[in-house]
Amino acid sequence: MASIATPAPARRPGVVLAVLTFVYILNFLDRQLIGILAKPIQDALQITDGQLGLIGGLYFAMFYCFIAIPVGYLADKTNRVGVLSLACAVWSGATVACGMANNYAQLVVARMLVGFGEAGGVPPSYAIITDTYPPGRRGAAFGIFNMGPAIGAAAGVAFGAAIAERFGWRMPFIVVGGIGIVTAGLVWLIVREPARGGFDTVRSADTARFWPTLRMFFSNPVLMLAALGSGATQFVTYGLGNFAVLFLMRDKGMVLSEVAVWYALVLVVGMAGGMMLSGRIIDRMTRTSRAGYAVAPAASLAIAMPFYIAFVWAPTWPLALLLLTVVMVFNYFYLSASVALVQEEVRPDQRVLSGALLLLVMNFIGLGLGPTWVGFASDWFKANGAAQSLQSALYTLTPFYLIAIALFVTLARRLGREVRV
Repeated sequence: MASIATPAPARRPGVVLAVLTFVYILNFLDRQLIGILAKPIQDALQITDGQLGLIGGLYFAMFYCFIAIPVGYLADKTNRVGVLSLACAVWSGATVACGMANNYAQLVVARMLVGFGEAGGVPPSYAIITDTYPPGRRGAAFGIFNMGPAIGAAAGVAFGAAIAERFGWRMPFIVVGGIGIVTAGLVWLIVREPARGGFDTVRSADTARFWPTLRMFFSNPVLMLAALGSGATQFVTYGLGNFAVLFLMRDKGMVLSEVAVWYALVLVVGMAGGMMLSGRIIDRMTRTSRAGYAVAPAASLAIAMPFYIAFVWAPTWPLALLLLTVVMVFNYFYLSASVALVQEEVRPDQRVLSGALLLLVMNFIGLGLGPTWVGFASDWFKANGAAQSLQSALYTLTPFYLIAIALFVTLARRLGREVRV
């Protein structure tokens, strides 16, 4: 291990962060279109809640989670910007294919291809940001980057619902996919590959090897607790997110034009506000102890849980959206915290693969199983005579708040025992 001098700040770090955030917006927007347009897709293709859950959950996650590992390893060995640009082109083309699907099987294949491409989106971006911003500024940078899901979801609702209402459910997939293909070229032209580990006090003389990095990740209690806590949280967030619009329309009486305005506003205020707030709080808390990476999400989830229960219960959609705004603010503290913790816990040459492994664990649990659980639970409640089967299914997500809180509390205790150097 050899010491290195502190490098000069990366050129145009704000531009790099803005481009990466826009790519993440498209990444999440493409992913969320199925949930946003669930009702018209169900009406057109005659699919059940369980089939919808599989498309948004397990089928997508099988490719998204597991392909992320070799893609992360490739990015650690090669050009991370190139991997990101190619991935953006692949998932955007597959999004266009979703809009051209004529039956359930074709939609499943297209969604799997979206997952294949999106596997190369986030892990390289994590590493590029880490090598662009020094410690002490990464929490805020990740807070901005992690606004991508909030903005993507809000844009998907606002524009996706509005376009679908006028031109049909296929057109939003085609338009958004086309924008992504153009963006893929812009990433390659604008973003430059930063020096690996440029802000670290030491730099490894060796490049990371696949199996040792894999063993390191799954044998490290800090990394596993962060990943499992994030997975339990995502079980709630994706389980809710993939069915929220359908729930608001079917059970609360909203129509697409109302969803396009009011639900989009909730996502902007709630999710984006939560991401910005969490990044700054985490930076402040971790100046004295790394336990802040776990205390912040544990506390935020404890606040969010009663508001989530009230949201599912709410008799009218205006009250439901008000309660959901609070839920959104506090549901996403875990993301910036876990990403920053994992990136700081591993060597610079292990960051992309470690980021991919974090996504593997938390997204397979959350993205893969959360929507699948809600969809099949809704079908089960319906088959057993429940008048509001989707509402009953959403109530079953509540215990996962408790599981996530317990995992983050355990992580906080472990981090609190560390001696800060």
